[in-house]
Amino acid sequence: MATGLAKGKDKGHKVTKIAKVNRSRKGSQHKRVHAVRELVREVVGLSPYERRILDMIHTGGASADKRIYKFAKRRLGSHKRAIQKREDIKAVNAAQRAKAAAN
Repeated sequence: MATGLAKGKDKGHKVTKIAKVNRSRKGSQHKRVHAVRELVREVVGLSPYERRILDMIHTGGASADKRIYKFAKRRLGSHKRAIQKREDIKAVNAAQRAKAAAN
């Protein structure tokens, strides 16, 4: 706590501290943003590299996950984004299969 003196251990002007409020919302998504992105994905569809990832999922194979990860990492630039994209496209694939099974 400041003493109001120019010298010493607690030198400086006396002030009342303001309690900090944590306003960190990084990564959270509002409902409207989510709805708009969902609509855009529905209208526009997958980008070419995402279609290629989907094709890799269809063809499968022993090391498909690793190949998909490596491909996505080259395109997106980071480990986290690549894994997230792989999971997203797997979800798209699962939704397509569920829709096909329902028909």
